[in-house]
Amino acid sequence: MPQAEPFTVAVPDEDIADLHRRIDRTRFPADFANEDWRFGMNREYLESFLHSWRHEYDWRETEARINSYNNYQVDFDGVPVHFIHERGKGPNPMPLILTHGWPWTFWDFEQVIRPLTDPAAFGGDPADAFDVVVPSLPGFGFSTPLRVDGLQTSKGVDLWAQLMTDVLGYERYAAAGGDFGAMMSGTLGFRYPERVLGVYLTLPSLPSTGVPDNLPEPGSTSQLVGMLMGPAMRTSRDDFAPEERHRYDVMEERWATALSHIAVHTTDPQTLAFALHDSPAGLASWLVERRRNWSDNDGNVEEAFSRQFLLDTVSIYWFTESFVTTSRWYWHTFRTPPQAVSDPEAARKVPLGMPVFPKEMVFVPRAAAEAAANVIHWTEQPRGGHFAPAEVPELFTDDLRAFFRQLR
Repeated sequence: MPQAEPFTVAVPDEDIADLHRRIDRTRFPADFANEDWRFGMNREYLESFLHSWRHEYDWRETEARINSYNNYQVDFDGVPVHFIHERGKGPNPMPLILTHGWPWTFWDFEQVIRPLTDPAAFGGDPADAFDVVVPSLPGFGFSTPLRVDGLQTSKGVDLWAQLMTDVLGYERYAAAGGDFGAMMSGTLGFRYPERVLGVYLTLPSLPSTGVPDNLPEPGSTSQLVGMLMGPAMRTSRDDFAPEERHRYDVMEERWATALSHIAVHTTDPQTLAFALHDSPAGLASWLVERRRNWSDNDGNVEEAFSRQFLLDTVSIYWFTESFVTTSRWYWHTFRTPPQAVSDPEAARKVPLGMPVFPKEMVFVPRAAAEAAANVIHWTEQPRGGHFAPAEVPELFTDDLRAFFRQLR
């Protein structure tokens, strides 16, 4: 049985010095007529961001904040998995695994870990306490270096089941996540319904009771939405109730800014990786533009995230040299045929909580979700986009507590 070992983040001084040298040597392209970001990352913003990264940002301060949590790493047959494990302070903390996606990291959950583990310290009820587990997906962040090929969402689910039960000893636990983390959390519940108390998804991912023969072409919008919502789910604007149809329009708008990275990551991620592995400017441009496009803001990414947080995120990708393995996660996931759950009846009984953040990437008609799964908690959120735990941590925390309070 694999054993978890304490883990401390300690980036070598030379790696920080190397980053600074590379930023100093950045060669910027021309960027005319791009004040509105119509062509992608805006040069003026990127220059300012890189100046902060080079002259103002202190990685050691971030490192100390990460290390203030209980960090561990476990090896699953050559697959390293880093995770934070914080025990709850309350009469009966519920075990909860929180899973991120891309271009997230485990650090997207920083602002919710302590409110979830110690609600009384933040004005909440100790009865709502959780034991919180926040892993980094294999090949992401400090779940590196990854040298085992073929890691993707379906395999990751089985690793999470091992982590929670075999390594940490939890027989029953809850799951929550967004982006790939929603796919992971949903599949974890549907594949292991005897273990999972309930699933909370900021992006819809529903149980697949069968795999249709007429799957769309790889990389198409309908395939991408189907991968997230379940291959049996196919939606058009008319499938949404009249009061929901604006969400279909938001989804169409959002996917227009998502297809570029999907196309590269699912087709030839290694080609792009050589550039982004070598260039801090390139990596920051690729990651931060997605944060701007997919969060709830009016054109200024720092309305949704602090610059400090964005620098933390890019730094984690940079110092762990993990872009290549995070992008390969797409390549393998989108080439893995969807798997029907082995016990559809049990999967449909797993309680689901589904908040609707207005600037998410994917929406599903409420009636379709309730027909496919045991949705016992559906909430319309006033703000927030694709990165809810980092964008609107208070809303995320309060709503997640409300959902799981029903299952205690």
